[in-house]
Amino acid sequence: MPYKTVLYSESNSIATITLNRADKRNAISYELIDDLTAALSQAAGSTAQIVILTGAGSAFCAGMDLENLKQLLGRTPEENLQDSTRMAGLFRALYDFPKPTIAAVNGAAIAGGTGLATLCDFTLAVPDAKFGYTEVRIGFVPGIVSSYLIANIGEKRARDLLLTGRLFGAEEAHRLGLVNEIVSPDRLMQCALELAAQLMENSPTSLRTTKALLSSYSKEQLDRQVKEAVKQNAAIRQTPDFKEGIGSFLEKRKPKWTGKL
Repeated sequence: MPYKTVLYSESNSIATITLNRADKRNAISYELIDDLTAALSQAAGSTAQIVILTGAGSAFCAGMDLENLKQLLGRTPEENLQDSTRMAGLFRALYDFPKPTIAAVNGAAIAGGTGLATLCDFTLAVPDAKFGYTEVRIGFVPGIVSSYLIANIGEKRARDLLLTGRLFGAEEAHRLGLVNEIVSPDRLMQCALELAAQLMENSPTSLRTTKALLSSYSKEQLDRQVKEAVKQNAAIRQTPDFKEGIGSFLEKRKPKWTGKL
């Protein structure tokens, strides 16, 4: 199946999905959300046992596409809710994916890119990789990813990252447990393939069953939290601070917050 914003390939029972907007640092567009969701569905229904997710060029995923950010300012509440639901669906599809997933983080993974990188079962990153839940810096809410982050690193550390919106490197991500291993750029894909080969020595049935079991533990809580997160993610877009945050970001100036709801 052809995609416009991702590359999909299968070899030796491994499906590799590459975010393929190198000229945009693989920024998340509406089209990329749809393509990646469809590619994951294709991999789920294929004979591939493992999925590797990576990015083309020098970045893994630099957050939301600038053109899409501009469009957010003119969308209706209903459209904003639909957009948030689509993004939440992609994150959930990756988190609940029935087969083991490996993120090979080849560069910056910012905002939604951090979500994509860390929702995989295994995350390998190059030393220069950068991460950050930067939504609050532009008047947004990192709601959809927050539940997953708390489950990964605990509430206190999650509050630090979500409320400061600061960038952090691969070493800190590794200490926090968001990255499994830091590997050199020339070894990144080889290490991902080696990990995939190790996983394929196990029973595919056992792997799928174990993943389903792990997902079931948090299903009810995630359903409830993500539903609320989608609502808040859409609602924040109607506030003056969101409009100011997006405007200042696009105009490359310091925002002038009002704090009004």
